[in-house]
Amino acid sequence: MSKMRFLTGYPPELVERVERLLDNGELAPWLAKRYPERNDIQTDKALYDYVIEIKQRYLKNAPQPARVQYDNQLDLIGGTLGTNTFASRVQGSKLKRKNEIRIATLFRETPPEFLNMIVVHELAHLKEKDHNKSFYQMCCHMQPDYHQLEFDLRVWLTLREYS
Repeated sequence: MSKMRFLTGYPPELVERVERLLDNGELAPWLAKRYPERNDIQTDKALYDYVIEIKQRYLKNAPQPARVQYDNQLDLIGGTLGTNTFASRVQGSKLKRKNEIRIATLFRETPPEFLNMIVVHELAHLKEKDHNKSFYQMCCHMQPDYHQLEFDLRVWLTLREYS
């Protein structure tokens, strides 16, 4: 398995730069300087309130998530940092649709910008199921520096894995 598995698909010169910073012990200080704060949203209730606030600001017509919670079962090895599940159930003569957003527990440790990025990602799935152009446009509408934050999160995950 590659040392830079979270950075596959990025230009080789960028990956080599991150690897050099990691090998020279400069990656942790760089990230700490760039993202000095720690996320203070630690409970499922606080996470739910945070997600609903962002949803109301940007996606008023999207369905309301029935549950939002941290999930320590999400598999970082498989690359899953958050999930958005939809379930349809028959209740009497009506079809009820309910969705849940689960965020990997490791986001309790991340800077708030990374939590915001994953929340924006999962909220965008309320409107767009696939990772297509309109999905990423929606992410960038809610979080203008979405792509930079996604890259920096991948760098943070790399550092976390090799520290």
